[in-house]
Amino acid sequence: MSTVQEILVPDIGDFTDVPVVEILVSVGDAVAEGDTLIVLESDKSTLEVPAELSGTVHSITVNVDDVVSKGTLIMTLGVDQSTTETSTNSAPPAEPDPIQEQEQPKQSQPTPSQRNQPAPQNNVNTTTVADETSARASAVIYASPSIRRYARQLGARIDDIEGTGPKQRITRDDVERYVKARLTSSDELAAQGPYALSGLSGLPEWPQVDYASFGPVERTPLSRIAKISGPALTRNAMVIPHVTHFDKTDITELESFRQTLNSEASSEQTRITVLTFAVKAAVAALKAFPAFNSSLDGNELVVKHYWNIGIATDTPAGLLVPVIKEADQKGFRDIATEIAQLASQARAGKLPATDMKGATFSISSLGSIGGTNFTPIINAPEVAILGIARSEMQPVWNGQEFSPRLIQPLNLSFDHRVIDGVAAARFLRHIAQSLNDLRRINM
Repeated sequence: MSTVQEILVPDIGDFTDVPVVEILVSVGDAVAEGDTLIVLESDKSTLEVPAELSGTVHSITVNVDDVVSKGTLIMTLGVDQSTTETSTNSAPPAEPDPIQEQEQPKQSQPTPSQRNQPAPQNNVNTTTVADETSARASAVIYASPSIRRYARQLGARIDDIEGTGPKQRITRDDVERYVKARLTSSDELAAQGPYALSGLSGLPEWPQVDYASFGPVERTPLSRIAKISGPALTRNAMVIPHVTHFDKTDITELESFRQTLNSEASSEQTRITVLTFAVKAAVAALKAFPAFNSSLDGNELVVKHYWNIGIATDTPAGLLVPVIKEADQKGFRDIATEIAQLASQARAGKLPATDMKGATFSISSLGSIGGTNFTPIINAPEVAILGIARSEMQPVWNGQEFSPRLIQPLNLSFDHRVIDGVAAARFLRHIAQSLNDLRRINM
């Protein structure tokens, strides 16, 4: 005996109307608990929706490119009652429930080979949907999970790729051949150039260059994250009137304190970095200057009374910004541990989408790499971002002689629609003073 269980989109954080990019099962497929059913794609990550129960796919109620939110019905499973009730007897194989069959209109049963079976929105007759999409459901797409994942990483839809393996199975070479063909076909959007995406007019066309005529070249597809973040960065740089203010501070005593804390830490504890102190210094400055912890919303300024700090993190797939939530309520060691954990998840491609939402202010640190100063791009809808370059020993006059001091460069990009230059200078000086003397951090 089996029952039909509804499968809903689980909690996916603050995201709504997230597109379905892939459906990995077909009507009639047997799935085990934990198997991925569909794949969603938010702004900067993919979200896999797993099966909460084992069973047989009874119906699929979404299609690729549909948008879903928490609680959206995506499919139903025929579930053996023995998997949901405690029983010592072995249960028969799961079959469609007769009562459920009688409640639904008569329709031809899809075969297990039919994938991505389009299904109706709620309260829509399934027969109509089947008629509309019979052509799409007529073929099987053979591809292993690793190949499907590889295609997603390259921004290719598995449905559009022609397989050359046995039974037209899609191979890695097929995916790469498809991506290369799209790159070399010079599609319309690329031919129009970056200005076409920005909506600007009156500018010269983007240069079209035959690079191969000057020497050997290699073409590499952009990562999915780069393709998503690129237009957002262009929008932020073009729309927000950026101004960057530079300052520096003496962190000699801070560095000594940092080394003391790390020497006292156990081997299991995370090492504290200058970035840890910068998070606390930023929170203190945001409390002293609330306009920096705000966002523009039409003709209103939304000032937030919570302090979540985004940390720009370099990953193999591109730049991600995990968020330290409620940073004002956490100590140095807690912040250092959370930064390390989030960065590790981001680099492994396992950072939950909810951990990249809700930032009120961001920090971009290049201190471990180098550079003297840089101009970070504001992460909209925030109104400012702090950049930290590499500190270096410099001779500083103390009134009697020059002495070696560790000097930390600081860079603040701010939205001039919300913040003027004087406020920015005072805000960055507040951060500089906090890093120079931690006793000021809660003043």
